[in-house]
Amino acid sequence: MPESYGADSLTVLEGLDAVRKRPGMYIGTTDSQGLMHCLWEIIDNSVDEALAGACDHITVTLHTDGSVEVADNGRGIPVDVEPKTKLTGVEVVLTKLHAGAKFGNASYNAAGGLHGVGSSVVNALSSRLDVEVDRDGKTHHMAFHQGHPGVYTDADPAHPSPDSPFKRTRKNKPTELEIIGKVSPRTTGTRIRYWADPEIFNDTAQFSYEQLIDRVRQTSFLVPGLKITVIDEHIPETGDAGIDELREIDDIVPPDATNDTAADTSATDTDAADDATAPLLDGFTEAAATSSSAGSAAVAVAKADEAGHTHRRIEEFCHTGGVKDFVDFLSNGEPVSDIWRISGQDTYVEETQAVGENGELHAQKVKRDCGVDIALRWVNGYDTVIRSFVNVVETPGGGMHVDGFLNGITKQIRKTVEDNARKLKVNLKDPAQKVERDDITAGLVAVVTVRIAEPQFQGQTKDVLGTAQVRPIVTRMTDKQFGEMITGSKRGYKEQSGRVLDKIVGEMHARIQARKTKEVTRRKNALESASMPPKLSDCQPGNDDVAELFIVEGDSALGTAKAARNSAFQALLPIRGKILNVQKASLAQMLSNKECAAIIQVVGAGSGQSFDIEQARYHKIIMMTDADVDGAHIRILLLTLFYRYMRPLIEAGHVYAAVPPLHRIALAGSHKGEFIYTYSDDELAGKLADLDRRHIAYNPDIQRYKGLGEMDADQLADTTMDPRTRMLRRIRMEDAAQAAGIFSLLMGDDVPPRKQFIVDNADDFDRSKIDT
Repeated sequence: MPESYGADSLTVLEGLDAVRKRPGMYIGTTDSQGLMHCLWEIIDNSVDEALAGACDHITVTLHTDGSVEVADNGRGIPVDVEPKTKLTGVEVVLTKLHAGAKFGNASYNAAGGLHGVGSSVVNALSSRLDVEVDRDGKTHHMAFHQGHPGVYTDADPAHPSPDSPFKRTRKNKPTELEIIGKVSPRTTGTRIRYWADPEIFNDTAQFSYEQLIDRVRQTSFLVPGLKITVIDEHIPETGDAGIDELREIDDIVPPDATNDTAADTSATDTDAADDATAPLLDGFTEAAATSSSAGSAAVAVAKADEAGHTHRRIEEFCHTGGVKDFVDFLSNGEPVSDIWRISGQDTYVEETQAVGENGELHAQKVKRDCGVDIALRWVNGYDTVIRSFVNVVETPGGGMHVDGFLNGITKQIRKTVEDNARKLKVNLKDPAQKVERDDITAGLVAVVTVRIAEPQFQGQTKDVLGTAQVRPIVTRMTDKQFGEMITGSKRGYKEQSGRVLDKIVGEMHARIQARKTKEVTRRKNALESASMPPKLSDCQPGNDDVAELFIVEGDSALGTAKAARNSAFQALLPIRGKILNVQKASLAQMLSNKECAAIIQVVGAGSGQSFDIEQARYHKIIMMTDADVDGAHIRILLLTLFYRYMRPLIEAGHVYAAVPPLHRIALAGSHKGEFIYTYSDDELAGKLADLDRRHIAYNPDIQRYKGLGEMDADQLADTTMDPRTRMLRRIRMEDAAQAAGIFSLLMGDDVPPRKQFIVDNADDFDRSKIDT
């Protein structure tokens, strides 16, 4: 028999107990993601003060005892009594769900924390939370344990602990704020310090220092002029107050800042070893000891904080350029256009539930303001980077604002392509030649932000904006302003819009071409091999895991290479001279170039955004060019092609450069018939000196190779093609990334920087490096 089911079977969870019972409903998960979400809630409340114009500095401190503190110089949480609950504003905000000043428009016109649960949820999921508020010339303090107000008795007030004795305030008794100090009447702000509760979060939950820095950096972009400081106390005090902090160029640097680096970044934290909450911050400790990536906004620092302690790492962020600076930061690659800006203000009407004087809810239509601020640019790559935000809260899933933006640019680009079809070489009668959204977003970097009151999100985690009225506003604004830019009717945009359209149409042609050649570029049978370029000397099928493609310079070298290769796994593709410089050519021009098209077809994995390395027909791509200046130039042109349109090959380490010798020394006497190859003039001189010292005879008529065609098959095999004896140079991704800037400088369209580079480096020119 089933148990009886009556009213006594029901459980009523009061206050914040429901949050502790079902934390996933409020923070998503109880792992690292949920742990970080709690921090975002507290930071977002301070950022909302900045959006309201009441705050210009936020400090986030990571304490060694596992706690996190967020301080701002905003207005401070209200400390007076709320009439309905008879509780102080501080207690209402931190203990009551769906309570706050963001349900109306009086205090916050646009805010990130809108559901009134952020601070109270963090309080409920913390083993301890302390809040201090500066208002009315006084500093007010209150403490909580798992969401319940009360008083802690700390053995050392300077080092509060969640394990200290706690006396809970009696139920239904108003809790008075404790006044612990005095401040200037003009000083206001809020400081919240909390210890995440290990009873709630699982053992794998860890804070991520890198996520914190990324979030703080993006917030500083989105709220121009807001300074955010992150202090990491997990790196121990050094007592060295004379070392100033290092910051990146895009951060504010004080006039007295220097570029001295702090001495030691390793650390152990014995004080927090026994603390129950310390494991939740292990990720910070590890990052503090190892972080040296270029993505950090600042490196190890030493600077005294307000309490007189000296910390190794203090990172500060402040930007004044807004989303334009953000796009510049996110851009990775050679720009095709400048950063374009779309911004404006519009209104919409929304039916919502309003709170009456007596606390009752009633429906009413409200006129809302919608502020739009978008920055975008195209770069020469094919990756898409679109970051979207509502009131500085990121919406990773996009939403109505992103849909409106993409609808606007898609409409305008398609219309402009149709209007300029002849110039762009687009056949409007061919239904396949239609620009798709993927063609448009290839290489697009954009930041889309809107500011509205009481936005509708899908869930408390705010991943997707659901306010439908925002989409047509963003679409209309994008349609008008972007339309003026892409058509070139706006002054200064004609040349840029031309480059953008060339890129987009080139992406369209590449997609169409990839679709057409998808089945014929994979070597599976003799029929497909026959479809390859006739000049390809392919290897035998069935050796894909070891197959090598040699890109050979010239027909004379091809003849020798055919005799020198192992046809079981080595294929040859000759190229005639120097291929197209794809750095300053459009995608359409690249695809129409016979040499470039042949290389892409033979490799068999597509190009650009459609490139699939799993479809590559060869395990190694080897550039085999002469050991002279022309050969080096050809290698640069080939590398530019691979880097721009087949980059995964370089990232996976499949691209190599053969290293052919420059000289051959024929030994004489007892060593007759033996040969020594050298690869530079310096090596030749050193080798001859060594032979003379060892009294080994050699033919003084040193053979110098002016090209691969001068070698016979045995020589070419021994030095360049036989895996047992050859020398290859692997092209690494970091090499290509470093060279990208040089490619742009020396091979791009912009002449003045190239001229200046030559002038600046003329005095350092080494004539001995000229190949004669």
